[in-house]
Amino acid sequence: MKYSPDEVIQYIEEEDVKFIRLAFTDIYGKQKNISVMQDELERAFRYGIAIDASAIAGFGCDVHSDLLLRPDPSTITVLPWRPEHGRVVRMFCSITHLDGTPFVSDTRAILKNAIEDARKEGISFAFGPEMEFYLFTCDEDGKPTKVPYDNAGYMDIAPDDKGENVRREVCLTLERMGIKPESSHHEEGPGQNEIDFRYSDPLTAADNAITFKAVVNTIAARNGLKADFSPKPLESMPGNGMHINISAKEKDGRDVMPQVISGILEHICEITAFLNTTADSYKRFGSNKAPKYVSWSSENRSQLVRIPAADGEYKRAELRSPDPMCNPYLAFALLIWAGLDGIKKGLELPEMADINLFNAPEEETKKFRTLPGDLFSAGKAARESDFVNAHLPRSITENYCK
Repeated sequence: MKYSPDEVIQYIEEEDVKFIRLAFTDIYGKQKNISVMQDELERAFRYGIAIDASAIAGFGCDVHSDLLLRPDPSTITVLPWRPEHGRVVRMFCSITHLDGTPFVSDTRAILKNAIEDARKEGISFAFGPEMEFYLFTCDEDGKPTKVPYDNAGYMDIAPDDKGENVRREVCLTLERMGIKPESSHHEEGPGQNEIDFRYSDPLTAADNAITFKAVVNTIAARNGLKADFSPKPLESMPGNGMHINISAKEKDGRDVMPQVISGILEHICEITAFLNTTADSYKRFGSNKAPKYVSWSSENRSQLVRIPAADGEYKRAELRSPDPMCNPYLAFALLIWAGLDGIKKGLELPEMADINLFNAPEEETKKFRTLPGDLFSAGKAARESDFVNAHLPRSITENYCK
């Protein structure tokens, strides 16, 4: 629903809402917020709410550090885990300077710019992320351990799968917030879980991904557990991936997905630093269904880009290298721009690699480029990339590529 500020103010008055959380993320995708009382909402819409940007990662220094949060009324949602009396709602915000000009490191605004560039070319994108996470027990002091909540395996059921009630609570909470989960199951690792939700336009999909992590962390804590989205929580076990399902349509009906995939394959090494942001991210590559080579194929899970078996509106490409620590606003923006570049240049798909690259002999694998092997190499590729520097502000690139 596209609510107006007046409609939101009326809702606040009628539904016993007392607190409004104005949410945003730092450049790395970590959610932040400031809470205001209901009487301050009209001022928030009209003038914005000031924050100290010097304390936010990647936002700047102590000089001229004030920025304004300007709530997006279309993103209002109740936080179901907060009390019914004196309810709490959340809205995502745009970030501006005091004079109203956009803040260059607002990654949600960066994604909006990419969406607008696609619109001008007559292309619409949709994204559907699939995020994996581990559930760990906590000790008697409430501190997280590295002891998995269960020892179940892929798609096991209760009682081996102890996470099903947590996933159920997460799904019901997401549904109450207007996010529709499609499926959930136990993953391969002990205590590892996955919940998938429906395709959305890029901005909604990124907002939903940020909301999803907040909900999982909250529900896990309420159950005395710790949710861990890091790419390699346990050294010898499967890592957490964030597979990104991508579709693109041209307004006249032309199939542009081959060019979109080609553009992503062309630029993937340059943008990996933004899709895999920690040193542990690179420990995933090349095992447990995490790709290592720049390749594509139908259905084959050893590939970087997989074309799953699906028909009609569910036809898509699945990018398998990102992990849940990435900032979805930046990730989706870069993938849109890479896809547009593939369309503009008329890039053709390389030959399909319909082999298992996890156990293929070297004479086969040496034909393929490899993803960056560590965070330093990924940062170097991004820093030296004309493509990245043409689309991201220096403040973002310098922070990611230190």
